[in-house]
Amino acid sequence: MKIQPATLQFLTDLSVHNNREWFQANKGRYEAAQENVKQFALAVESALNETDHLEKATLFRIYRDVRFSKDKSPYKNNFGIGFSRATKRLRGGYYLHIEPGASFVGGGFWQPNADDLKRIRDEFAADDKPVRRIIADPVFQQYFGTLRGDELKTAPRGYDKDSPALDLIRKKSFTVHRSFTDKEVTGDNFLQEVKRTFEAMRPYFDYMSMVLTTDLNGESLLD
Repeated sequence: MKIQPATLQFLTDLSVHNNREWFQANKGRYEAAQENVKQFALAVESALNETDHLEKATLFRIYRDVRFSKDKSPYKNNFGIGFSRATKRLRGGYYLHIEPGASFVGGGFWQPNADDLKRIRDEFAADDKPVRRIIADPVFQQYFGTLRGDELKTAPRGYDKDSPALDLIRKKSFTVHRSFTDKEVTGDNFLQEVKRTFEAMRPYFDYMSMVLTTDLNGESLLD
């Protein structure tokens, strides 16, 4: 199973002709590209379930919500697929983004809710060594390089501005990212590379799952 060059070409053309008239005239191309990505997502889901436990794969709508946007283009010029892990014990989300010149595999904890954000920050403030070991691991470095996420300019309220973990505590999201070229996306090995990239996230996901399902004393927060 692979992403077809025609899928990327459709997205390239859509970015130039982002209007309803062109889209309706090319509806067949859209449906073919959507089906290609949908089948690829199912193949990724099946591959990931060999080593993880997923709840579902979600192909996001191509239609943009323009109500509060200055950009009134009605369509996204990408396909986005989210893969959610099953049960409350398995935290972290996988994401696959197909866009000409800007495709990537990502995942992690994007804008966690207030309770989860506080729990993560409290853990890092108490002991940041476990997560730093994960980030410094050669496999993590090879695939992702660094932990990403928007940051506050200073320490959040209630946290020590001199904490050695301040660079982590200031984050509002905790994500990883690996980019792919168009040639790689349409190549025969892309499915395996997506799988390997997602699997490289697992030590990070397993650690964060432990954090988010226990309190600072290590007691379970789950019923």
